[in-house]
Amino acid sequence: MKKIAIIGSGNIGLSLARGLVKADYARAEEITLTRRNLSHLDAYAAEGFVVSADNVAAVASAEVVILAVLPQQLNHVLNEIIPQVKSGHLFISVISGVSCAAIKARLGAGIQVIRAMPNTAIAIGQSMTCIASDHASSENLADVIRMFETVGAVVKINEELMTSATALCACGTAFFLRAIRAASQGGVEIGFHADEALKMAVQTAKGAADLLLLHQTHPESEIDKVTSPKGCTIAGLNEMEHNGFSSSLIKGIKLSAEKAGSLYTKE
Repeated sequence: MKKIAIIGSGNIGLSLARGLVKADYARAEEITLTRRNLSHLDAYAAEGFVVSADNVAAVASAEVVILAVLPQQLNHVLNEIIPQVKSGHLFISVISGVSCAAIKARLGAGIQVIRAMPNTAIAIGQSMTCIASDHASSENLADVIRMFETVGAVVKINEELMTSATALCACGTAFFLRAIRAASQGGVEIGFHADEALKMAVQTAKGAADLLLLHQTHPESEIDKVTSPKGCTIAGLNEMEHNGFSSSLIKGIKLSAEKAGSLYTKE
């Protein structure tokens, strides 16, 4: 088992750490979690994880380093750990908007860097994670894919699409949640109590997603099954489209992708 350091143990890093242990990918004592305020890691220390406020020491003792800090904190962290970076290190970045080349420019061209973009469903082992790299070895790439498969589904993509993946998969969680909230509010409008409407909307959304996953069908083919001539479903769909439902979602995803590409500055 390779020793792992997770630099910046927020929600994503902590969920990944627990997923790796649960799936027997690594043992808790082989994973170091760093955070400035160690009181937030008390529960993880009790589970056997190594916790530390010292990024430099964590990197020195690890073979795999997962960068999970905010984009605006990255340059400071990289400058801090440079003295401990070795040619055998594998760096995995889950930071939005930061290319492999940008990290290599600070750590050295010989360092292997792989980008991963999970989403918050990683907390329940249901993340959609996109993986990309420029020149990582096939062995390291396979290891990283296996690592993130412990917490959900994984797709390998070209790196130039990573900001798009951020918008569709990471920001997309919020978009679909907002759609569920709107559906539940519609349920209240037509007579249900708020808790009933939310439960119905959530389960209906989950069922719709599972239909596509299990049947491997296109959304329109499943929509056709529930729309009938002059029926209530097509009437509702057309009213939503007349008010820009699909168009606004597409525009929102495009704008989020543009924003994701500008979160990190090299200086």
